[in-house]
Amino acid sequence: MRASEHFTVAVIGASGLLGRAIAGELASAPGAKQWRIVRTAHSRADAHSVKLDLLDRDAVSAFFREFAPDAIVVAAAERRPDVCENDPAHARALNVDALRVIASEARSLGAWVLSISTDYVFDGTAPPYFPDDAPAPLNAYGQSKLDGERALLESDPASCVLRLPLLYGPFTGWNESAVTSLTPAIVESADPARPPASMDAWATRYPTFTPDVAVVIRGMLEHHAKGATISGITQWSGDEPMTKFDIAQRIARTLNVDAKLVAQRTPTDTTPRPRDCHLDSGRLEALGIGRRTPFDSAIATLLANYPDMPDQ
Repeated sequence: MRASEHFTVAVIGASGLLGRAIAGELASAPGAKQWRIVRTAHSRADAHSVKLDLLDRDAVSAFFREFAPDAIVVAAAERRPDVCENDPAHARALNVDALRVIASEARSLGAWVLSISTDYVFDGTAPPYFPDDAPAPLNAYGQSKLDGERALLESDPASCVLRLPLLYGPFTGWNESAVTSLTPAIVESADPARPPASMDAWATRYPTFTPDVAVVIRGMLEHHAKGATISGITQWSGDEPMTKFDIAQRIARTLNVDAKLVAQRTPTDTTPRPRDCHLDSGRLEALGIGRRTPFDSAIATLLANYPDMPDQ
Protein backbone atom coordinates (compact mmCIF):
# COMPACT_ATOMS: atom_id res chain seq x y z
CA MET A 1 0.00 0.00 0.00
CA ARG A 2 1.48 3.36 -0.98
CA ALA A 3 1.54 6.02 1.72
CA SER A 4 -0.90 8.20 -0.16
CA GLU A 5 -3.50 5.46 -0.51
CA HIS A 6 -6.27 4.47 1.83
CA PHE A 7 -6.70 0.84 2.75
CA THR A 8 -10.43 0.19 2.87
CA VAL A 9 -11.77 -2.31 5.40
CA ALA A 10 -15.43 -3.32 5.47
CA VAL A 11 -16.53 -4.44 8.92
CA ILE A 12 -19.64 -6.56 8.33
CA GLY A 13 -21.77 -6.60 11.46
CA ALA A 14 -20.18 -3.51 13.00
CA SER A 15 -23.08 -2.88 15.39
CA GLY A 16 -22.56 -6.13 17.31
CA LEU A 17 -20.51 -6.89 20.40
CA LEU A 18 -17.36 -7.77 18.46
CA GLY A 19 -18.00 -5.58 15.43
CA ARG A 20 -18.08 -2.41 17.53
CA ALA A 21 -14.74 -3.28 19.11
CA ILE A 22 -13.15 -4.00 15.73
CA ALA A 23 -14.39 -0.78 14.13
CA GLY A 24 -13.32 1.25 17.15
CA GLU A 25 -9.84 -0.27 17.23
CA LEU A 26 -9.26 0.31 13.53
CA ALA A 27 -10.47 3.90 13.75
CA SER A 28 -8.18 4.73 16.68
CA ALA A 29 -5.10 2.68 15.81
CA PRO A 30 -1.71 4.24 15.04
CA GLY A 31 -1.72 5.15 11.36
CA ALA A 32 -5.53 5.07 11.31
CA LYS A 33 -5.62 7.99 8.88
CA GLN A 34 -4.54 5.54 6.18
CA TRP A 35 -7.46 3.26 7.00
CA ARG A 36 -10.91 3.80 5.56
CA ILE A 37 -13.42 1.91 7.71
CA VAL A 38 -16.83 1.08 6.24
CA ARG A 39 -19.22 -0.24 8.87
CA THR A 40 -22.30 -2.26 8.01
CA ALA A 41 -25.27 -3.11 10.21
CA HIS A 42 -28.76 -4.44 9.70
CA SER A 43 -31.32 -3.95 12.48
CA ARG A 44 -29.10 -1.46 14.33
CA ALA A 45 -27.86 0.63 11.42
CA ASP A 46 -27.25 4.30 12.21
CA ALA A 47 -25.66 7.40 10.70
CA HIS A 48 -22.20 5.86 11.08
CA SER A 49 -22.98 2.64 9.24
CA VAL A 50 -24.35 1.31 5.97
CA LYS A 51 -27.56 -0.69 6.30
CA LEU A 52 -26.97 -4.11 4.77
CA ASP A 53 -29.08 -7.26 4.80
CA LEU A 54 -26.69 -10.15 4.21
CA LEU A 55 -29.58 -12.32 3.03
CA ASP A 56 -30.23 -9.92 0.13
CA ARG A 57 -27.69 -10.98 -2.50
CA ASP A 58 -28.35 -7.98 -4.74
CA ALA A 59 -27.77 -5.61 -1.82
CA VAL A 60 -24.51 -7.36 -0.95
CA SER A 61 -23.32 -7.11 -4.56
CA ALA A 62 -24.24 -3.42 -4.72
CA PHE A 63 -22.37 -2.76 -1.46
CA PHE A 64 -19.16 -4.29 -2.79
CA ARG A 65 -19.42 -2.45 -6.08
CA GLU A 66 -19.87 0.87 -4.28
CA PHE A 67 -17.15 0.58 -1.64
CA ALA A 68 -14.65 -1.85 -3.24
CA PRO A 69 -12.95 -2.81 0.02
CA ASP A 70 -9.42 -4.16 0.16
CA ALA A 71 -10.34 -6.38 3.10
CA ILE A 72 -13.56 -7.59 4.68
CA VAL A 73 -14.00 -8.65 8.30
CA VAL A 74 -17.18 -10.70 8.74
CA ALA A 75 -18.36 -10.34 12.33
CA ALA A 76 -22.06 -10.88 11.55
CA ALA A 77 -23.56 -14.29 12.28
CA GLU A 78 -26.36 -16.14 13.97
CA ARG A 79 -24.43 -17.01 17.12
CA ARG A 80 -27.20 -18.20 19.47
CA PRO A 81 -26.97 -22.00 19.72
CA ASP A 82 -30.61 -22.47 20.74
CA VAL A 83 -31.84 -20.35 17.81
CA CYS A 84 -29.65 -22.32 15.42
CA GLU A 85 -30.92 -25.61 16.81
CA ASN A 86 -34.55 -24.58 16.41
CA ASP A 87 -34.10 -22.97 12.97
CA PRO A 88 -31.11 -24.55 11.21
CA ALA A 89 -32.22 -23.16 7.84
CA HIS A 90 -31.90 -19.61 9.17
CA ALA A 91 -28.53 -20.41 10.71
CA ARG A 92 -27.29 -21.80 7.42
CA ALA A 93 -28.59 -18.84 5.42
CA LEU A 94 -26.59 -16.38 7.54
CA ASN A 95 -23.58 -18.45 8.61
CA VAL A 96 -22.96 -20.32 5.34
CA ASP A 97 -24.84 -19.00 2.32
CA ALA A 98 -24.26 -15.30 3.05
CA LEU A 99 -20.57 -15.96 3.65
CA ARG A 100 -20.32 -17.76 0.32
CA VAL A 101 -21.80 -14.71 -1.42
CA ILE A 102 -19.36 -12.39 0.38
CA ALA A 103 -16.47 -14.65 -0.65
CA SER A 104 -17.59 -14.57 -4.28
CA GLU A 105 -17.89 -10.79 -4.32
CA ALA A 106 -14.55 -10.39 -2.59
CA ARG A 107 -12.83 -12.68 -5.06
CA SER A 108 -14.07 -10.56 -7.94
CA LEU A 109 -12.44 -7.52 -6.29
CA GLY A 110 -9.26 -9.27 -5.21
CA ALA A 111 -10.20 -8.47 -1.60
CA TRP A 112 -9.12 -10.48 1.45
CA VAL A 113 -11.81 -11.93 3.72
CA LEU A 114 -11.35 -12.57 7.44
CA SER A 115 -14.36 -14.42 8.87
CA ILE A 116 -15.07 -15.02 12.55
CA SER A 117 -15.81 -18.59 13.59
CA THR A 118 -16.17 -20.43 16.88
CA ASP A 119 -14.65 -23.00 19.22
CA TYR A 120 -17.95 -24.88 18.89
CA VAL A 121 -16.65 -26.54 15.71
CA PHE A 122 -15.08 -29.01 18.19
CA ASP A 123 -16.79 -31.51 20.49
CA GLY A 124 -14.85 -30.48 23.60
CA THR A 125 -13.51 -33.93 24.50
CA ALA A 126 -9.77 -33.51 23.79
CA PRO A 127 -8.48 -29.95 24.37
CA PRO A 128 -6.42 -28.02 23.54
CA TYR A 129 -7.45 -27.79 19.89
CA PHE A 130 -5.07 -26.75 17.12
CA PRO A 131 -6.19 -25.22 13.80
CA ASP A 132 -5.67 -28.47 11.89
CA ASP A 133 -7.44 -30.74 14.40
CA ALA A 134 -10.49 -32.53 13.02
CA PRO A 135 -13.73 -30.63 13.77
CA ALA A 136 -16.69 -32.48 15.28
CA PRO A 137 -19.48 -30.03 16.15
CA LEU A 138 -22.16 -31.14 18.59
CA ASN A 139 -24.92 -28.73 17.57
CA ALA A 140 -26.40 -26.88 14.61
CA TYR A 141 -24.55 -23.66 15.47
CA GLY A 142 -21.14 -25.36 15.38
CA GLN A 143 -22.04 -27.20 12.18
CA SER A 144 -23.20 -24.03 10.44
CA LYS A 145 -20.00 -22.20 11.39
CA LEU A 146 -17.88 -25.14 10.22
CA ASP A 147 -19.75 -25.22 6.91
CA GLY A 148 -19.19 -21.47 6.62
CA GLU A 149 -15.44 -21.94 7.17
CA ARG A 150 -15.33 -24.52 4.41
CA ALA A 151 -17.42 -22.42 2.01
CA LEU A 152 -15.08 -19.46 2.48
CA LEU A 153 -11.80 -21.35 2.14
CA GLU A 154 -13.04 -23.37 -0.84
CA SER A 155 -14.00 -20.13 -2.57
CA ASP A 156 -10.63 -18.49 -1.88
CA PRO A 157 -7.80 -20.36 -0.10
CA ALA A 158 -6.08 -17.01 0.55
CA SER A 159 -8.93 -15.95 2.85
CA CYS A 160 -8.80 -16.52 6.59
CA VAL A 161 -10.91 -17.89 9.44
CA LEU A 162 -10.43 -16.70 13.02
CA ARG A 163 -11.95 -19.05 15.59
CA LEU A 164 -12.88 -17.49 18.92
CA PRO A 165 -14.40 -18.76 22.19
CA LEU A 166 -16.85 -17.07 24.57
CA LEU A 167 -16.67 -13.29 24.04
CA TYR A 168 -17.41 -10.41 26.38
CA GLY A 169 -16.72 -6.70 26.21
CA PRO A 170 -18.32 -3.24 26.20
CA PHE A 171 -22.02 -3.95 25.87
CA THR A 172 -25.32 -2.23 25.15
CA GLY A 173 -27.42 -4.82 26.99
CA TRP A 174 -26.72 -7.57 29.51
CA ASN A 175 -27.59 -10.33 27.02
CA GLU A 176 -25.02 -9.34 24.40
CA SER A 177 -22.64 -11.81 26.05
CA ALA A 178 -23.12 -15.00 28.03
CA VAL A 179 -20.71 -13.43 30.55
CA THR A 180 -22.56 -10.20 31.30
CA SER A 181 -25.95 -11.93 30.98
CA LEU A 182 -25.23 -13.59 34.33
CA THR A 183 -25.09 -10.26 36.17
CA PRO A 184 -28.81 -9.59 36.89
CA ALA A 185 -29.28 -13.06 38.41
CA ILE A 186 -26.11 -12.65 40.46
CA VAL A 187 -27.30 -9.32 41.88
CA GLU A 188 -30.84 -10.58 42.48
CA SER A 189 -29.57 -13.66 44.34
CA ALA A 190 -28.13 -11.39 47.04
CA ASP A 191 -31.70 -10.42 47.98
CA PRO A 192 -32.71 -12.55 51.00
CA ALA A 193 -36.21 -12.83 49.56
CA ARG A 194 -34.94 -14.44 46.34
CA PRO A 195 -33.71 -18.00 45.74
CA PRO A 196 -30.07 -18.79 44.93
CA ALA A 197 -28.91 -18.50 41.32
CA SER A 198 -27.95 -21.79 39.66
CA MET A 199 -24.82 -21.49 37.51
CA ASP A 200 -23.24 -24.06 35.20
CA ALA A 201 -20.13 -25.62 36.73
CA TRP A 202 -19.74 -28.37 34.11
CA ALA A 203 -18.37 -26.69 30.98
CA THR A 204 -15.00 -24.94 31.00
CA ARG A 205 -14.93 -21.69 29.06
CA TYR A 206 -12.18 -19.21 28.16
CA PRO A 207 -13.75 -15.73 28.26
CA THR A 208 -12.07 -13.49 25.70
CA PHE A 209 -12.25 -9.69 25.79
CA THR A 210 -13.50 -8.13 22.54
CA PRO A 211 -11.02 -5.19 22.65
CA ASP A 212 -8.23 -7.81 22.74
CA VAL A 213 -9.72 -9.62 19.74
CA ALA A 214 -9.91 -6.27 17.94
CA VAL A 215 -6.17 -5.79 18.51
CA VAL A 216 -5.57 -9.29 17.09
CA ILE A 217 -7.65 -8.49 14.01
CA ARG A 218 -5.88 -5.17 13.49
CA GLY A 219 -2.57 -7.06 13.56
CA MET A 220 -3.86 -9.51 10.95
CA LEU A 221 -5.07 -6.67 8.75
CA GLU A 222 -1.72 -4.92 9.05
CA HIS A 223 0.00 -8.09 7.89
CA HIS A 224 -2.29 -8.23 4.87
CA ALA A 225 -1.81 -4.54 4.06
CA LYS A 226 1.95 -4.99 3.86
CA GLY A 227 1.67 -8.10 1.67
CA ALA A 228 2.15 -10.77 4.37
CA THR A 229 -1.37 -12.17 4.14
CA ILE A 230 -2.41 -14.73 6.76
CA SER A 231 -4.61 -17.42 5.25
CA GLY A 232 -6.39 -20.57 6.34
CA ILE A 233 -7.44 -21.31 9.92
CA THR A 234 -6.30 -19.19 12.86
CA GLN A 235 -7.44 -19.14 16.48
CA TRP A 236 -7.35 -16.78 19.44
CA SER A 237 -8.44 -17.33 23.02
CA GLY A 238 -8.24 -15.99 26.51
CA ASP A 239 -6.03 -18.15 28.72
CA GLU A 240 -8.04 -18.25 31.96
CA PRO A 241 -10.22 -21.39 32.23
CA MET A 242 -13.45 -20.95 34.16
CA THR A 243 -16.99 -22.23 34.32
CA LYS A 244 -20.00 -19.92 34.40
CA PHE A 245 -20.10 -20.59 38.16
CA ASP A 246 -16.51 -19.29 38.40
CA ILE A 247 -17.40 -16.28 36.25
CA ALA A 248 -20.39 -15.53 38.47
CA GLN A 249 -18.23 -15.65 41.59
CA ARG A 250 -15.79 -13.18 40.05
CA ILE A 251 -18.58 -10.83 39.00
CA ALA A 252 -20.05 -10.99 42.51
CA ARG A 253 -16.67 -10.08 44.00
CA THR A 254 -16.28 -7.22 41.55
CA LEU A 255 -19.70 -5.84 42.48
CA ASN A 256 -19.14 -6.57 46.17
CA VAL A 257 -22.47 -8.37 46.47
CA ASP A 258 -23.12 -11.38 48.71
CA ALA A 259 -24.51 -13.55 45.94
CA LYS A 260 -26.09 -16.91 46.68
CA LEU A 261 -24.81 -19.20 43.92
CA VAL A 262 -25.41 -22.91 43.36
CA ALA A 263 -23.01 -24.93 41.20
CA GLN A 264 -24.84 -26.99 38.56
CA ARG A 265 -22.45 -29.88 37.82
CA THR A 266 -24.38 -31.61 35.06
CA PRO A 267 -25.41 -30.03 31.73
CA THR A 268 -28.97 -28.70 31.67
CA ASP A 269 -29.10 -27.05 28.23
CA THR A 270 -31.54 -28.52 25.73
CA THR A 271 -28.98 -27.78 22.98
CA PRO A 272 -25.85 -29.94 23.41
CA ARG A 273 -22.71 -27.97 24.16
CA PRO A 274 -19.06 -29.08 24.31
CA ARG A 275 -17.34 -29.39 27.68
CA ASP A 276 -13.92 -27.83 26.96
CA CYS A 277 -12.91 -26.38 23.57
CA HIS A 278 -9.71 -24.59 24.56
CA LEU A 279 -8.24 -23.13 21.36
CA ASP A 280 -4.48 -23.05 20.85
CA SER A 281 -3.41 -19.53 19.79
CA GLY A 282 0.18 -20.39 18.88
CA ARG A 283 -0.02 -19.53 15.19
CA LEU A 284 -0.83 -15.88 15.83
CA GLU A 285 1.42 -15.65 18.88
CA ALA A 286 4.35 -16.78 16.70
CA LEU A 287 3.67 -13.77 14.45
CA GLY A 288 3.77 -11.39 17.42
CA ILE A 289 0.01 -10.85 17.24
CA GLY A 290 -2.11 -10.82 20.37
CA ARG A 291 -3.12 -9.21 23.64
CA ARG A 292 -4.83 -10.62 26.73
CA THR A 293 -6.42 -8.47 29.41
CA PRO A 294 -6.85 -10.28 32.75
CA PHE A 295 -10.51 -11.16 33.26
CA ASP A 296 -10.85 -9.52 36.68
CA SER A 297 -9.56 -6.15 35.49
CA ALA A 298 -11.59 -6.30 32.26
CA ILE A 299 -14.87 -7.16 33.98
CA ALA A 300 -14.27 -4.50 36.65
CA THR A 301 -13.80 -1.89 33.93
CA LEU A 302 -16.96 -3.00 32.14
CA LEU A 303 -19.17 -2.99 35.21
CA ALA A 304 -17.76 0.30 36.52
CA ASN A 305 -18.74 1.96 33.25
CA TYR A 306 -22.38 0.95 33.51
CA PRO A 307 -24.06 2.66 36.48
CA ASP A 308 -27.56 1.63 35.33
CA MET A 309 -27.12 -1.85 36.76
CA PRO A 310 -29.94 -3.75 38.49
CA ASP A 311 -30.60 -2.77 42.08
CA GLN A 312 -28.06 -4.42 44.37
